[in-house]
Amino acid sequence: MSASSALAPILGHLRAEPSRTWSLIITLYGDAVVPRGGRLWLGTLLEIFEALDVGGNVVRTAMSRLAADGWLERRRIGRNSYYRLAEKGRETFADAARRIYGAHAPPWDGAFRVAVLRTTDRESARAALESAGYAPLAPGVLVAAVSQDGAAVPADAITLRATADPEDARRLAAQVWQTARLEDGYRRFVAAFTPLGDVLAKGKVPSGLEALVARLLLVHEYRRLVLRDPMLPDALLPPHWSGLAARALCGALYPALLPQSERWLDEHALNEDGRLPSPDPSIYRRFRD
Repeated sequence: MSASSALAPILGHLRAEPSRTWSLIITLYGDAVVPRGGRLWLGTLLEIFEALDVGGNVVRTAMSRLAADGWLERRRIGRNSYYRLAEKGRETFADAARRIYGAHAPPWDGAFRVAVLRTTDRESARAALESAGYAPLAPGVLVAAVSQDGAAVPADAITLRATADPEDARRLAAQVWQTARLEDGYRRFVAAFTPLGDVLAKGKVPSGLEALVARLLLVHEYRRLVLRDPMLPDALLPPHWSGLAARALCGALYPALLPQSERWLDEHALNEDGRLPSPDPSIYRRFRD
């Protein structure tokens, strides 16, 4: 099997959902363009997406929408357009990058934190708690598996510390954070990318644009899962948690694809000043820190 054959089912899945083009563009910028200064010529973008079998009109429509929604900023020079992530996009992907490339299970002292909302402004209070890792358990009641009470807990909320035996704790986690659904996603990810891993393990590393396409698909599909992952402590995860296998697979595939994909960017990717600058060396530590 070749790398092209291994990627074919993943590309087929992508083509079946063309509405993801805008999300794939954000993945490309965050993963490959931002480490090289953040600006990219539309022509380079179109060449990359042509390799993904995504048409130019679809890409242009997605870029216009991203710019209108404040995710991208466009600069025109003559008849050429150049795009970079706007502040909104940079901040969003910077937060995401910490989850994607360096995710680790947090420490846990074995107790859940329970917040009972008494405030009249429950919506904003709930949003603040959810951003701190809490999840809804019942109306007005949220729970978190954190070792420290979050600063986001509203002052007039009632906070409790609750413990449970290991099996009940896992059952509660499965109910609150729907770990079974996430487990299924990770399992499908591993099944989809294992054939590519087998190809790479035999030394058949794709070159040029194919390596960049493989890298982009890998990060994009993993990103969609890990950003929904509550990053629960190991003690709350189901046995044989597929999230660990998915991360290990990324840790093997990403560095194998990185040199050839970066070489293509060196030789072909352009911004308004010409060739893109060299990448930030931190990209070579992704999935390893």
